Amino acid sequence: MAVTVSVLGSGSRGNATFVRTDGVRLLIDAGMSRKEIAKRLEAIGEDPDGIDAVLVTHEHNDHAGGLKTLFKDLPIRVFMTWGTIRALDAGDYELSGGSIVPVPPGVPFRINDIEIMPFSVPHDAAQPVAFSLECGGVKVSQLTDVGCLPDHVADRLRGSRMLILESNHDLEMLRVGPYPWTLKQRLMGRYGHLSNTAVARFIREQYDGAADHVVLAHLSAKNNHPEIARQEAACALRDRGLSTVRLTITSQDEPMHPIRL
Repeated sequence: MAVTVSVLGSGSRGNATFVRTDGVRLLIDAGMSRKEIAKRLEAIGEDPDGIDAVLVTHEHNDHAGGLKTLFKDLPIRVFMTWGTIRALDAGDYELSGGSIVPVPPGVPFRINDIEIMPFSVPHDAAQPVAFSLECGGVKVSQLTDVGCLPDHVADRLRGSRMLILESNHDLEMLRVGPYPWTLKQRLMGRYGHLSNTAVARFIREQYDGAADHVVLAHLSAKNNHPEIARQEAACALRDRGLSTVRLTITSQDEPMHPIRL
């Protein structure tokens, strides 16, 4: 039973990840317009009208900004925490045969052939979560918009064949960059965003080495560079003797080539 994954786009201007199994096609987040999501799904050979569900990590616009237009067009189910529902005023959404399904962190649920575990993460949102998905013994975990990686969060990633991890900023680029100091403090804080250095530390100290694919996502356009992020992660993987792990960098502007697990 295969699981196919494509990060359709990742960054401060919009995030969405497509996951397909034999029984379901879903998105993790919908931070782009319906039109843009449709264009990127078509680019990877997928039917834009075939989405069954959306998993929403938190209410920030770059992760949930496309929900209203999706709801108007498609009879989809959207899964999010109560805190996210309240933050979005999602009870007022105009539904087209779809539904909003509240999910508590730490309690797994199923959509057809896929089991999904939402788990709490440290980020400056109402009730943010990340998701691990498992189908036929294949586990995929996505962790973006998180300020730090305590052990109880890292433990949720164990056994993943694919890890999609935020690698938001290079610390030095952020320090000398144009952002005001208050924003820099937020980004570097425990409830902000993971740096390249934090990802490398995770790989060296907490990562269980189970993944065939490590995907770096949510790179800042102003405070990071894909090659810097790649080099830090690749160096950490080499230090662990894991240089055969396939390392992929996502783009804000185009979908990732689908990976079949």
